[in-house]
Amino acid sequence: MSSHERARRDEINNVTYQRCQYAYEYALDFVKGKKVLDLGCGLAYGTSQMAKEASEIIGVDYDAKTISENQQHYKHLPNLKFMRASVPPLPFEAGSFQVVTMFQFIEHIRDRKKLLEECKRVLTSDGILIITTPNALKSFARNPFHIHEYTFDEMKTELQNIFSSGELKALKGDERVNEYYRQNEKMVRKIMQWDVLKLHRIIPASLLMKPYNLITTLMRKTLKKNVTETIAISTADFFLETSALNEGWDIYVLAKKNI
Repeated sequence: MSSHERARRDEINNVTYQRCQYAYEYALDFVKGKKVLDLGCGLAYGTSQMAKEASEIIGVDYDAKTISENQQHYKHLPNLKFMRASVPPLPFEAGSFQVVTMFQFIEHIRDRKKLLEECKRVLTSDGILIITTPNALKSFARNPFHIHEYTFDEMKTELQNIFSSGELKALKGDERVNEYYRQNEKMVRKIMQWDVLKLHRIIPASLLMKPYNLITTLMRKTLKKNVTETIAISTADFFLETSALNEGWDIYVLAKKNI
């Protein structure tokens, strides 16, 4: 079973896919004509989309099979390359990229401060870093694939210590997106009632990954049946705001090196 951290474009995963896809559409204006590094590229459906605008782009992922499959699937795009690496550090020279993107990735990393420092190092003097990551305040239960989920305040503090300037925005959804997540939350809370001792908080993450994927699949199949708008939701149902940040589903970061 594939990890739900790498959501494929199908009916039961549609909302998660569209939520992730929004980030790549948002990034297109920033990557146009630029040399780009996409960290945690996963299945590269978004990386390949950015490749249509970027002058050159490199997708990095830790999984050898994923990188191999991406190299074959996207070999028709000459400006798109892939590299296998566990980060940090980043295996690139200083000032190598004009844009670095990390979409739904930093929450998987243990040494996140070092990663942000490395992103700054490989950026050109006028380069920008674009990050998306889940808002911890909107997580309904522990995700065993995530090492740390940020609040907006945590992210702001971490960025201020490294980058000269940064902007935070909240990814929000319209009513049909919100209804989907309301129903999702109800289902999660029903399941969590069985964990009276809160064992999910202390069990090693490696032991929770397969059950998490299984339960997530079952929940999304049920949501598809119960929430009639699930399949119809698209990136047009999401939007960014700079107010009421804590209500956002994801944290969006645009950080500038400017040195």
